[in-house]
Amino acid sequence: MPRLRITHKTAYRYSVPVSFGTHRAMLRPRASHELRVLAASVEIEPKADVRWLLDIEGNSVAVLTFAEPATLLRLITQIEVELLDDIRIECLIDPIARLYPFQYSAEEQVALVPYRLPSYPLDGPALHNWLSSLYQPGQLIDTYDLLNRLNTHIYQTLNYRERYEPGVQLPHETLALGGGSCRDYAVLMMEAARYWGFGARFVSGYVRLEEGQHGSTHAWTEVYLPGAGWRGFDPTNNKLAGIEHIPVAVAREQQQAAPLAGSWDGPGDAFEGMEVSVQVVSVP
Repeated sequence: MPRLRITHKTAYRYSVPVSFGTHRAMLRPRASHELRVLAASVEIEPKADVRWLLDIEGNSVAVLTFAEPATLLRLITQIEVELLDDIRIECLIDPIARLYPFQYSAEEQVALVPYRLPSYPLDGPALHNWLSSLYQPGQLIDTYDLLNRLNTHIYQTLNYRERYEPGVQLPHETLALGGGSCRDYAVLMMEAARYWGFGARFVSGYVRLEEGQHGSTHAWTEVYLPGAGWRGFDPTNNKLAGIEHIPVAVAREQQQAAPLAGSWDGPGDAFEGMEVSVQVVSVP
């Protein structure tokens, strides 16, 4: 089975020593029948107490408590994973859900309530107008084809650009600006799927790029399909989430899946900048 080594370095720099509040780090991939974590280590500067927990979504979260001020906050993680399933192509949707629109079963409806509610209800009109070319009420359409069309529509009609500003664009902002980052695309697809009544959630993690390239942090969307479960769609690359996608965190809201979140206390102009680098390489 393929093995990968992921090295993730994050550094925040300050002009004077600042105090750090409790931080939450999500850097460990989600173990599943498709992925096994073989080894994991983390180096933290300044020194911190580390407590691990599983959050409500089953994500591994490291809770970091710092004892002293510093001008540098740096995390270096090294993780080795084994990919247990190299084929993620077939999507066996339950017969009742192969055509859209359909209804989730009563049990699934209860569990999916949080994932079907829109995060940005005021963006409904903008989504309605934008989605009208893909689906009109009264149509009967293959469910998987509809979601693939949405995935492709984002990829083809918007312009991808890297953004280093914190947070995400609202769906209507991404549409108005004509583009965004991978996390903006993931939020747009998540909200569009919810507008149609699907259960959808945000995913953050790593993606393995082509041979000779470094890996990258990445974001995509998962949609729940009866019989097939959570299926990943990557509108940034117009692909289904596959063997190159390594999920770290899933959440109803994108801010709940941030790789590192916390607070610091010091002069307002103390923050000098951040550096992030990710390397994903095959292990013999």
